[in-house]
Amino acid sequence: MADSSFDVVSKVDRQEVDNALNQAAKELSQRYDFRGTNTGIAWSGEETIVITSDAEERAEAALDVFKEKLIRRDISLKAFDAGDPVASGKQFKLSGTLVEGIDSEHAKKISKKIRDEGPKGVKAQIQGDELRVSSKKRDDLQETIALLKGEDFGIALQFVNYR
Repeated sequence: MADSSFDVVSKVDRQEVDNALNQAAKELSQRYDFRGTNTGIAWSGEETIVITSDAEERAEAALDVFKEKLIRRDISLKAFDAGDPVASGKQFKLSGTLVEGIDSEHAKKISKKIRDEGPKGVKAQIQGDELRVSSKKRDDLQETIALLKGEDFGIALQFVNYR
């Protein structure tokens, strides 16, 4: 019998992020506490989101609104890395990027965790920006998924291609 396996990835559903951004933009345009502050949120390039406002507090409040929309759409906040508001003329700009893919440092941490604390016979291979975990027993793979879900690696993890 062939080995069973699954992939550990860190991906973000771009359409869901776009929907969350549009919902946040609509809420910012309609809410009373954002009136007259010229607060807006928009894409800036492929992976960057920029929030602009006349006041630093309103920029941070707009970020909270956007994060709330991400949570409602089941997108982990670990997948969005936001900076601090920066003064740019009369406006404050706050930019954040979407974090996708598992870099080699995180992949090494995850595979070390599987090696050290996972069931015997489970192997982890780094393949680009994802990790392939394989074993002869499917129960061991289920245990490994539970182990990884219980640990915080600082990035959003998804488990796909379970076979």
